[in-house]
Amino acid sequence: MVGVDSRLVNVMNEVIKMMDITIIEGVRSQERQLELLESGATKVKHSKHMDGKAVDVAPYPIDWGDRDRFHYMGGMIMGVSQQMGIKIRFGGDWNMNGIISDNYFDDLVHFELV
Repeated sequence: MVGVDSRLVNVMNEVIKMMDITIIEGVRSQERQLELLESGATKVKHSKHMDGKAVDVAPYPIDWGDRDRFHYMGGMIMGVSQQMGIKIRFGGDWNMNGIISDNYFDDLVHFELV
């Protein structure tokens, strides 16, 4: 979490008190971003990760097939951030309308400051 915006760090510190999560990635380099773009793991050349404004988080232990746990975690993180007055977007609901079925690209680990 070195280099990650303190608002995101604070949200994750509150969430970890209620749910076991693991931080997968915080700040990333341009080179790492381009690797992810080439592999299809991201859709953008410039990510908020590069500015310390995003983190990738997973429920622990990680079970990539358990989408329900990722959505539960997403709701938990979104609820905590709202209570703290910190506006965050979840990669499971990019347009922030509360409808997860209309997502064009699921990134269930991604949370970014808005």
